[in-house]
Amino acid sequence: MRIPFIAGNWKMYKTQAEAEAFANEFVKLYSGTDVRAAICAPFTDLRYLVDAFRGTGIGVGAQNVHYEDEGAFTGEISADMLSEIGVDFCIVGHSERRQYFAETNETVNLKVKKLLEKGIAPIMCVGESLEQRDSGELYDFVRTQLEEGLAGVEKDDLPKIVIAYEPIWAIGTGRTATPEQAEDMCAFIRNTLIEIYDEESADEVIIQYGGSVKPANATEIMNQVEIDGALVGGASLKAEDFMAIIDF
Repeated sequence: MRIPFIAGNWKMYKTQAEAEAFANEFVKLYSGTDVRAAICAPFTDLRYLVDAFRGTGIGVGAQNVHYEDEGAFTGEISADMLSEIGVDFCIVGHSERRQYFAETNETVNLKVKKLLEKGIAPIMCVGESLEQRDSGELYDFVRTQLEEGLAGVEKDDLPKIVIAYEPIWAIGTGRTATPEQAEDMCAFIRNTLIEIYDEESADEVIIQYGGSVKPANATEIMNQVEIDGALVGGASLKAEDFMAIIDF
């Protein structure tokens, strides 16, 4: 049985002092819930959050990683560095990374495999642009992202990966895919995973929806059969709002 998993993506927000204030409030609010939760924070907040959330069941995720173990890659962070401080998850392939930092299906694939090697669960993002949706290319585009992003990943490792469906046109725009649109694509993603691997492995994969998720629409989104969670942007910056989504 898949347990709902809500992850917050703070993007480039929150100093450590702000992260501390959030953590103090959120730990109190989260106590007793059965829904899994994690915060994916800037690198400078990660060690503090790992300590603050220890023993609470709240996970901690990074927002990026390099696919090499070490080297002359100024400004990058390795999976070993994340593992050493106890990071549980790492986002890869977010549309903002693809758009602004030239992330490709190939580099996503390298990062996914490196994270799995180091025992960190990848949250692999896929999703189409508005032009691709309007032209009918959405399914082929997302299928390619899945096939190339998961190339060489063994069947036994598939359930360790979280897939986040984030339609590019609904990220930070205030537009949200209708529950039916989100469910349709998440079902397509699971069926594609069945084709690539098998039904047993694919049924274990957590598939999140992301794209302007907020307390007002969380219930409708989370009540869909194939949606197992959410990757939450702006609404994860306030502990009360994030908890309201978790309490869908």
